[in-house]
Amino acid sequence: MRLFLIALAGLTACADAPVRAEPVTLQAAIASPVRSAANRARDTQRHPAQTLAFFGVEPDDRVVELWPGGGWYTEILAPYLADAGELVLVSSEGGLGPARAKAGADPATYGKVRFASLPAPGGDAGLGGTVDVVLTFRNTHSWLNAEPPHAAAMFASAFAMLKPGGTLGLVQHRLPENGAAALEGRSGYVKQSTVIALAQAAGFELVETSEINANPNDSADHPNGVWTLPPRLDAFEGERAHYLAIGESDRMTLKFRKPD
Repeated sequence: MRLFLIALAGLTACADAPVRAEPVTLQAAIASPVRSAANRARDTQRHPAQTLAFFGVEPDDRVVELWPGGGWYTEILAPYLADAGELVLVSSEGGLGPARAKAGADPATYGKVRFASLPAPGGDAGLGGTVDVVLTFRNTHSWLNAEPPHAAAMFASAFAMLKPGGTLGLVQHRLPENGAAALEGRSGYVKQSTVIALAQAAGFELVETSEINANPNDSADHPNGVWTLPPRLDAFEGERAHYLAIGESDRMTLKFRKPD
């Protein structure tokens, strides 16, 4: 009888204990209704599941999204990392405005997201050596096109934030290697060799490249640069069908590692 009562007490204790929810899977985060319909419609061209899997993002990682912009990937990363990991959005204070507005409008989804301001390129936003993965999507051209250009400093920032062995995952509109150097940055396109050189100069090792986000139909030679293509579609009305048929830009997908 004593053994029976002990066993019954154990079962009661288990029944009263809070049940830990299973972490959100990547597929569930991508399918989440918190994502806007316009963003979900672009999944077939931005390939979020394949891209984040290629970068090796795990649900218990501490992840920095560097220069998150309007938050296309933030909508996926926030629920994916909410249970066991952490998402930190890093940008200039002004650049964090859209992300802060998104978080304020939906605290249930974004309440655990952290914000870290990077007052000047080259700093670590107070995250030095603590981050598992830094992700940045289609930002290198803006860094090259800034006055003064600060692409090298931004790669140094990513390097400083990461733990030894950490990953930098990068997607960028790709200019063909024989493209005019004058087009880099201002057209929105950058040569893959230029991005690799910037990362290696900051101390990164190139781990792997992927064609997940490639588009062979994109010549990278358009009247208004990459913005001629969807989703911006900065083209004359009569030409829009042509650029819609091309689809979104040809993009490099690169995985780098901070050495141990």
